Amino acid sequence: MNRALPAVRLRVPTHEDAFAWHRLFDDPDVMEYQGGRAAELSVYEELTARQRRHDAELGFCLWTVLDGSGQVIGFTGAQPWEREWGPAGEIEIGWRLGREHWGRGYVTAAARQTLERVRAAGVPGVVALVDARNSRSIAVTRRLGMRLAQTLTTPASDRAGHCYRLDLPVGDAQ
Repeated sequence: MNRALPAVRLRVPTHEDAFAWHRLFDDPDVMEYQGGRAAELSVYEELTARQRRHDAELGFCLWTVLDGSGQVIGFTGAQPWEREWGPAGEIEIGWRLGREHWGRGYVTAAARQTLERVRAAGVPGVVALVDARNSRSIAVTRRLGMRLAQTLTTPASDRAGHCYRLDLPVGDAQ
C-alpha cells in the first residue's frame, strides 16, 4: 500500500521542546522499547541542549518533528553513536513520536528528510539500532531501504537488537 506521506517539518530543538518531548513520551507504550518508563524532564533538557550542539558542530541532530499545523509530535534525526557497545563511531538515525501520532506516516516522512540532511552534511551512511520486537520501527527501516546488518544483545536490557544500515552515496537522490 503506497499512500501519500503527511507534511512534516524538522527544526533544531528548542529548550521548550524538552517540555513537549517529556509530555509526549510520558507513556508506557511510547517507552516500551526504551526501558519502559519516561525519563525525568532534566534528561530531555540535556538532550535538547546536546542536539543544539550537534547541529552547530555537525550539521545534523535529533530534530523536533512538527506536523502540518506546527504541533510538536516527537523527534527524528541522527547523532553519533556514543556507547562502547554496538555500532561504535557510526551515525545513528532514530525517531520517537507521541502515541497519538503513530500509524500516520510521520516517522517515514521525517526520517526521509533526515536522510537528505545527513547526506547533504557528507555522512556516507547511517545505522538504526532497533529492539528486535519493535515491528513498527523495523517497518520504518524497510521503508527507508535499510538492510539488517547485525543482531546483537543490548547490555542494559539483555534483549536482542537489530542493527540496520543504509549507505548514503554522495549525489544519490532518494
